[in-house]
Amino acid sequence: MKGLEGRIAIITGASSGIGAATARRFAAEGVRLVLADIEEEAGRKLREELCEAGSEAEFQLCDVSELEEVEALVAAAVERFGALHILFNNAGVGTYGKTPKLDPEIWQRVMHVNLDSVFYGCRAAIPHIREAGGGAIVNTASVSGLFGDFGLTAYNAAKGAVANYTRSLALDHARDKIRVNAVCPGPVETGLTTAAMNLPGQMDRFRAAVPLGRVGRSDEIAAAVAFLASEDASFITGENLVIDGGMTIHTGQPSYSALLNDE
Repeated sequence: MKGLEGRIAIITGASSGIGAATARRFAAEGVRLVLADIEEEAGRKLREELCEAGSEAEFQLCDVSELEEVEALVAAAVERFGALHILFNNAGVGTYGKTPKLDPEIWQRVMHVNLDSVFYGCRAAIPHIREAGGGAIVNTASVSGLFGDFGLTAYNAAKGAVANYTRSLALDHARDKIRVNAVCPGPVETGLTTAAMNLPGQMDRFRAAVPLGRVGRSDEIAAAVAFLASEDASFITGENLVIDGGMTIHTGQPSYSALLNDE
């Protein structure tokens, strides 16, 4: 994709799932990488894989819920590579719980990792991206940040905030030549969704709910991230790009085609 070769990017939540897939895609496009995660063994293994393939990559252990660690991550990236052009705020956690029974500490943990980390990353990175002449920020939101789900109270709230924060950032920093967008995945097979997808009959329910008849792959989300970070998306900012196989395009009514045997 245009404009990615030689760029410097930070990816949070880089050790697995969408983060790891994006690291591989960015590396294939010639991006120099700083990978961040709390999973040190997996992160260092991914760095080794990328470096053996000829890419420039570093790994930094980082708990994105801690402001000081995120600031240190950004500082280390700039010190190592001399600049910063792309930030992919991807780290996230999920939980199930209806409001009356949801432990406030769990609520706060979801907010810290899914929302506060985006603020911390942008706050630290924007001055460097601006100094480099501009670039791109991509946040991982979710279709669960655009619509509600049964029992995903904290996750819905956090991802909804990420979606609207993305719009606010895009407005504030457009004249800095910093484009800010978010990807909003639907069901994707990652470590975060494994428990939910392994519930009895759940995969069949997802296939029924998604018009394309399957859940997504991490590399499909990574392709969208790479596009939004590239100059091919040079006139796109403030967008929450839905990537869900069509799951959210229907009204939720029963399938009349199925009822009428007209598949």
